[in-house]
This record gives sequence, structure tokens and C-alpha cells, in this order.
Amino acid sequence: MIALIQRVISAQVDIGGECVAAIDRGILALIGVERDDDLSDVARLAERIIHYRIFPDSQDRMNLSLLDIKGALLLVPQFTLAADTAKGTRPGFSTAADPDTGARLFKQLIDYSRESYQQVQYGRFGADMQVGLVNDGPVTFWLGTRNHRTSSSR
Repeated sequence: MIALIQRVISAQVDIGGECVAAIDRGILALIGVERDDDLSDVARLAERIIHYRIFPDSQDRMNLSLLDIKGALLLVPQFTLAADTAKGTRPGFSTAADPDTGARLFKQLIDYSRESYQQVQYGRFGADMQVGLVNDGPVTFWLGTRNHRTSSSR
């Protein structure tokens, strides 16, 4: 699984002109599900997102997590994060999970995150969403659960 996380002052998801999720200070996490992902990836990614230290402490160092600042988490499914972009000028999606698996694992990510942390909002899997945010910093990180996707995983 992949998460592109952004430290935000605010973020929201609209579907069909209606706001379906919104947060103030916290993390916006765009989520990609890969073909071989399973429940262990869900647990690992949720833990990394919630505990990742990207908020400034009193010395302005990134030492605080979402838990420390009592911020909010907005999870947004983004199929395109799992694209294979290694060749050519058009992405391939053979590395992405099929829609049923992607929807199931995204739902499990929401459930797992809510068990660990109360302030969780989310977008809708498969929907045409408009995502708005005010990135704080800007601060953006790519987190993954597979060794081939990022050197800081597992």
C-alpha cells in the first residue's frame, strides 16, 4: 500500500458539489492499493500514518505525530498512486489492486485507523472526488509498505 501524506491546515473532499469530508489541522493521506497488498499492509500503513512525526515541536523540528497534536486524518483513495510509470508517457495499472480488493482494503484501512484514532474522515472509493487542501509547509511524504516502493518501509 502507498500513502502520499500531506501536513495540512485544512482539507476537504467534495463529491458532486457536496462536501463529504473535511478536516482542520492534520494529515491528508492519498491512498493507493497495490495488487499484492493484504491486511498486514493495512495495519502497517495505518500505524505509519498516525505515528509519523511531521509536525513541529517547540524547537520547530518535525518531532510530533498526529496523536501528539490531536489533529485529524483525512483518507482519500487514489487508484493512480499504484500506477506503473517506469516506461513511456502513459501510466500502466497492472500493479494496482483490482477494484473489489482496493475497495475492501481501503475500507479496512478506515476501520483500522478509527480503532487506533478517533478523528478520521474519508473520501469514497471509486467516486469522482474534488480534493481541496491548504498544505502546511509544504510538507509531503511518500510512505509505502513494500521494500520495492520505498527504502523506508518494513
